[in-house]
Formats: sequence, structure tokens, C-alpha cells
Amino acid sequence: MDGEANLRAIYLASAGRLVAVLYALTGDYAEAEDAVHEAFARALSRPGRLRGVESPEAWLRTVAMNVARTRFRRRLLLDRIVHSGRLRPQSVPPISPDRVALADALQQLPRPVRECLVLRYVADLTVAEVAQAQQCTVDAVKSRLLRGRRALAARLDDKEESRA
Repeated sequence: MDGEANLRAIYLASAGRLVAVLYALTGDYAEAEDAVHEAFARALSRPGRLRGVESPEAWLRTVAMNVARTRFRRRLLLDRIVHSGRLRPQSVPPISPDRVALADALQQLPRPVRECLVLRYVADLTVAEVAQAQQCTVDAVKSRLLRGRRALAARLDDKEESRA
């Protein structure tokens, strides 16, 4: 059995138990799932890690617990910084139906096109900065932005007509 198939079998056998343990520790089901999935992702990124381990489930549990602890510490640190007044979060505008429609339309685009659009128009990066972040040429970014704007216009126009 190869490493990926072995990990799949371990996932099927133990992921539910691991999520239950992490949920009991964190009190947050989504956080528990994220920590367990991160543990499996780390195992998948280096399949050899589990070969010499006596109990893969115990190893994964330890990794997931460490992930959850790290995230908890980071949240505590951020909370302390916010409460100290050194960081003042801006108020977040309510999510409008247009924003929901835009987010839905963006999810339907190919990942490279979606990422270019978000980095350019949401993160407000220049085209050159988007190219650097995407590790592609400026011309490729311009092409993706054009295709993305056209696709969004078509998708959002269809939704607008269906609402009328």
C-alpha cells in the first residue's frame, strides 16, 4: 500500500475521533476540523513521517493539538494588542447582497483569474505587485484581469436580470 492510500485509510479510521478530541479541547467545531485537517495536510506533505511512527493517530493528534495551541496563542496575542489600544480595528461594513453576489461569481472563476482580481481590486495592489505575488508576467496579469472582468460582468448581469 502506498503512502497516500495508507494516509487515506488512517483518515477514514481516525479523523472523526480526532475532531471529537479537538472539539472537546477547543470548544469550537470549525477550529477542531481545521486543526485535524492541518495535521493530515502536514502528514500528506511528507508521507515518510508516518512510516516509523508506532501510532499514526497519536502522532496526528499531537500535531493537531499543537496546531490548535498555536492558533489559540496567536488569537490571545491579537486580543491583547487590540485591547491595549495599539491596534484599532476598523468597523466592517455590513455584507450587502451585491457583495454576496460578487463573492459567488468570483468563486466560479478559475483560481489564477480570481486571485488576480482579488489582489488587484480588493487588496488594491498594482498590476506589477500582483504579477510578483502570482509569480507571472505583467502581461499575464493584465490578460487575467480582462478575462475576469468580462466573466464577472456576464455573471453579475445575468443575476441582475433574474432579480428584475
